[in-house]
Amino acid sequence: MMKLFWGDLHNHCGITYGFGALTNALEAAKGQLDFCAIIGHAMWPDMPERTEDTAFLVDFHNEGFAKLQADWEAIRSKVQEANIPHEFVTFQGYEIHSSEFGDHHVVSPSDELPLVYAASPQQLAEELAPYQVIAVPHHIGYTPGYRGTNWGAFRSDISPIVEVFSKHGCGMSDGSAYPYYHTMGPRDSRNTVFEGLNQGKKFSFAGSTDHHAGYPGSYGDGRVAVWAEEKTRESIWEAIKAGRTYAVTGDKIECQFTLNGACMGSEVEAASDRHLVLDAICADYIDKITVYKNTKPWKVVTGDSIMMETIPSKGSMSRYKIRVEMGWGESKHGYSWEAKASVENGKLLAADSCFRGQSVLAPEPGMSENLDINKLDNRLVEQTGQSLRWTCTTFQNPSTLHPATAAVILEVEGDEASRVVVEANGIKMEFSLAELLTGSRSMHVQPYSSEAILIHRAVPEAAYQVHLEWNDTEKDKDTDVYHAEIRQANHQFAWISPIFVKS
Repeated sequence: MMKLFWGDLHNHCGITYGFGALTNALEAAKGQLDFCAIIGHAMWPDMPERTEDTAFLVDFHNEGFAKLQADWEAIRSKVQEANIPHEFVTFQGYEIHSSEFGDHHVVSPSDELPLVYAASPQQLAEELAPYQVIAVPHHIGYTPGYRGTNWGAFRSDISPIVEVFSKHGCGMSDGSAYPYYHTMGPRDSRNTVFEGLNQGKKFSFAGSTDHHAGYPGSYGDGRVAVWAEEKTRESIWEAIKAGRTYAVTGDKIECQFTLNGACMGSEVEAASDRHLVLDAICADYIDKITVYKNTKPWKVVTGDSIMMETIPSKGSMSRYKIRVEMGWGESKHGYSWEAKASVENGKLLAADSCFRGQSVLAPEPGMSENLDINKLDNRLVEQTGQSLRWTCTTFQNPSTLHPATAAVILEVEGDEASRVVVEANGIKMEFSLAELLTGSRSMHVQPYSSEAILIHRAVPEAAYQVHLEWNDTEKDKDTDVYHAEIRQANHQFAWISPIFVKS
């Protein structure tokens, strides 16, 4: 039976020109993920010539590449040591930049992976073939020739998955949420996922953070979900190669998507009588579900039509999800929290963390190495059937539109009289489920410009869990492609990998 595992296959730290110690990055990953690959920047074969204007760009890249080369054996050894089957899985890997072909990171289950140089991502993957390597295109949507992907050179045999979301933004289409605003430039429709699928390319979706400060899985920056038999390198690697993956922004939205019983990433034959099934367990109110056929919306389901009954009948037991978020304030150097949430006259069924590292995407002139930049003690400390204890560190939000908060998501069972109690840093908040179904509640630590806690509106099970079925009898192309998108009310997304149907 397949199980769902969560990972980050593309993130950086101080092993090249990122920040933070490798050991800290691995510890952060273990706190929220099942697997990860920590990537070093290794080469840029067609890097711009060094001029007065490009000196900083060229120099910091070359310094980072040299650092990885010098330390490669030690880095590879630490990644190998962190791999513990059935507990936490690591993969080896590094990155090749390319103006012509777009940036790729190579990922491998082999601890013997050598650091070699090549003229292109495709050549690199071929040279590393004995080590079971894949080359994953990332931030694909940039301008062609300007480090956007090159669909003309794309090969499914070496790139079974494509990174469709990261801190750079979303590369699904030029109309998708999360446009590109990095200094590397805007998003170009010619290099989006939709364009690749329209050209007949076959691949599955992945999300990863591209975080540059040693915090794999940093909430909201991208994660990859994998359906595999067990939490081992061999099993997760087989699932990645088979394309049983999908991308999320941050919330661990559980998705299953099948066509005539074949799962995401599959290639099947079906001229007609195509039965599609989508199951999802979300972390917030479902806002919209779209099933695409050949990159065009085919079925659209809104949250209002899914949620037949918002509040269960009085006195009945039901399930709810409640997000407890903390942060705000003016602390630029970190504010530490010790927190506990309890459920009275009910049960705590499950809990998940939404922890962030300090946000860094690329180096800037004057930045110095900081090995402990994201050594934050973000962790779930203890969980019982009634309560959860956790610690975390939050920072001043970078802007009014960019959060640096932390949160946990509680799944509770109770009725309208059940109560949720949150205690943290001298604050105590207590509300019934009936109250939280009407709206959120907040409280501040200090009277003015201080850190705060927000208990979000309770989400009833009917609003976050769904089972949908459709039938399609129409052949539109020789190979029809079905994929899906889930959007939550809090603007967290899941992009579910395609199923390719040959007539």
